[in-house]
Amino acid sequence: MHIAAAGAQSCDNPARSNPVQNEQLNIKTPNIRATRWKSHRCIRRSRIPAYLSDWLLDRASLTLRLQQLCPGKFRVQVLSQVRDIPRLDEAQALGMKPREMAIVRQVLLLCGGNPWVYARTVIPVSSLRGKLQRLAGLGTRPLGGVLFADPGMHRGTVELAEILPGQAVFAAATGHLRQRPAAIWGRRSVFRLSGKPLLVSEIFLPDFPAASPMQPCWKNS
Repeated sequence: MHIAAAGAQSCDNPARSNPVQNEQLNIKTPNIRATRWKSHRCIRRSRIPAYLSDWLLDRASLTLRLQQLCPGKFRVQVLSQVRDIPRLDEAQALGMKPREMAIVRQVLLLCGGNPWVYARTVIPVSSLRGKLQRLAGLGTRPLGGVLFADPGMHRGTVELAEILPGQAVFAAATGHLRQRPAAIWGRRSVFRLSGKPLLVSEIFLPDFPAASPMQPCWKNS
């Protein structure tokens, strides 16, 4: 397993809302805004909510940490899994060709009945070969258990974003909530298994007990 350190890179994210992106999102309004994902090295630490900082920057398995924080009650609720064209910024992160298809999986990670994290995984169809075919049939099994159990897994730079109303990610992550927050934070990374890429985004929801004193795995190593 290899967790990549962030190397030298531009802090600019070229993704913007445009007609092509709206077509890929199947959204009719021209006013949808793209989420501004940036390497964690490009975001001032003072901008990151202090109560979420350790969780957003942890390089270890979020699934494992949630299972430790919610023993016996952690579960995965699948919202959807479809074959679709990913969002423009997702396709760019994965180096995909225009209109290339992917498996898009959206889930909630819950403790009992409380949704703590919204997760979205984009797997290019071209990645679903060999042993990676199993990723299309996870069902309610957590993806993190598969990724971090593979000794050949490579994780790219962790990108962070403050996600706001009017952005597609915000709508998808909070659509199930009765009361929507003013903003939420999330992270995403490109993982590689057998050299094949997939993009995992993890968005922390208002019910998540981020103030828990449990230390991140990387602080104990």
